[in-house]
Formats: sequence, C-alpha cells, structure tokens
Amino acid sequence: MTLDWDRLRVFHAVADAGSLTHAGETLNLSQSAVSRQIRQLEEALGATLFHRHARGLILTEQGELLFEATRVMARRLEAAAARIRDAEEGVYGQLRVTSTTGFGTLWLAPRLGKLLDRYPHLNVQLLLEERVLDLAMREADVAIRMKEPSQADLIRRRLLDIRMRLYASQGYVAAQGFPESIADLSRHRLLYFTIDSPQVSAGRAFMQRVVAAHPGGSLAVNNYFGVLQAVRNGLGIGALPEYLALDTPDLVHVVPSEASDKIPVFFAYAQELRHSKRVEAFRDFVLEEIAEYRKALAD
Repeated sequence: MTLDWDRLRVFHAVADAGSLTHAGETLNLSQSAVSRQIRQLEEALGATLFHRHARGLILTEQGELLFEATRVMARRLEAAAARIRDAEEGVYGQLRVTSTTGFGTLWLAPRLGKLLDRYPHLNVQLLLEERVLDLAMREADVAIRMKEPSQADLIRRRLLDIRMRLYASQGYVAAQGFPESIADLSRHRLLYFTIDSPQVSAGRAFMQRVVAAHPGGSLAVNNYFGVLQAVRNGLGIGALPEYLALDTPDLVHVVPSEASDKIPVFFAYAQELRHSKRVEAFRDFVLEEIAEYRKALAD
C-alpha cells in the first residue's frame, strides 16, 4: 500500500497540534480540508487514528505508531534540507546546540557573542538540560556533554577534562577564614548541587564524599548557577566546576587537596552533518575558546 505524502503531512500537523483548526492554520488549509484528508488517510489504512472529543484530538494506538513514523520522516527531511543549505557559501540558518545546564549556562552562553558577531546570519538555539538528546534523530545538531557519547554513528572529539572543586568568595574568606581541609568545613555552610539531581557520576561522588564529612548546615540547589550565586554572595563554601574560576575572579579556591575525579567534556554531532558549514563554524569556535581557556590556565 502506498500512502499519500500530502495526507501524511496533514496527519503529522494535526497530531502535533492536537487540533484540526490549529493544523489548518499551520498548513494554510481550511478545517474541512484537513478533516477530509484525515478521513481519507484513515480509510486507506483501515484504522482510526484519532479519538475525537470536546477538548480536541487524542491519538489512538495506531495513530501513535504512525506519528512516530512521521516524526522520523520530518527529522530526516529537515536534516536533508540542512545539508542542502550547507552546500551554499556562507554560514547561516539555525544551529541547535545541546549541553548540560551548568556548562551551557556558565561557560558556553557568555562566549557566544563572538560567534554571533562573526556569523550574523547564524541562529543558535541552546537546549540546556541533563537529558542526553538523540543527535542521530535530529533532536539537536551538536552536543557538548560531560561524558563520551555512546552512539556509534556520531563524530566525537574530547575537548578537555574538568574537575569539581571547592570555592568561596574573597569577602567570605576575609571574614570567615580559609578552610584548608575537609575537617575545617565543619565551621562553614556548605553549598552544592543537589545530589539526587541528574548529573555526571564523578560530580555526584565528589559531593557525596564532601557532604558525608560535613556535619554543619548546608544549601542544596538543583543547578550550578544557583550554587555560584550563593557562593558569590557569601553564603558559604560551594562545590563548583573549576572552569568557573577563570571567568569569576572573585572566587577563591579553598580546601586545595579536595577535587573530583576527571570529568571529560566531549563535542559530538551526527555523521550526516560532517559537511555542514554551520557545524564546522561552531566546532572551530568552540576549539578556539577551549584553546584560550587552556592558555589562561597555563598563565
């Protein structure tokens, strides 16, 4: 059986919107035309694709199966269109970048002005979350992750290794003293990323070790930006990734003997985007920034 591409396109829009009216607005079709296409598709398949009720449309089990197939089709078509656009001269269009919330917010985002100034027609969308997005399925174009990607069909490059360390503000150290050891932390409030939040195992193990040895008061936050703000405002001693020290001059590294195991940072993208000028431009930009970071560490 051959399915009509136009009907599948209409079905995908309706399933995505959950409404005939909204799908029609997206496709520039009348509601009756959209309804007719769905009815003809259901007749061709011999299956009901939607449950209809007053609040809108809900996919049936058969509809869910077809929607998953059209999602894959849409992503593949988008990837093909991106490759075609990238065959032209220049760097433009949308680039979706996924990273962890901490690294994306605190290291990557502040540096992106240089990239956007260099390529004024490039539109970067940051997708910051701990969930690992599927690059092969086009959930994002490129990823910067805190562990090596497990998918075999990705191009990957190890950028650097980082560690978690303990920091305080200059004002806090001046007022409360400089803790030299884990035992010294008992006299200080501990600030850290919530242990049961999604995070890399090396960071969790480090914080578990520090928290277990700390009998005093604490503040747990479910993102590093919150921990950083608490540290900078003198609330206590915070566990933070070491890349923040260069960008935040008022941080003081305390308890120097304590650090997490190495956390690798990887850059990855799908094989099908290996000729993408957008991906190439972003990759080169990230490598330049990493080189600057390494140079600043060595100085």
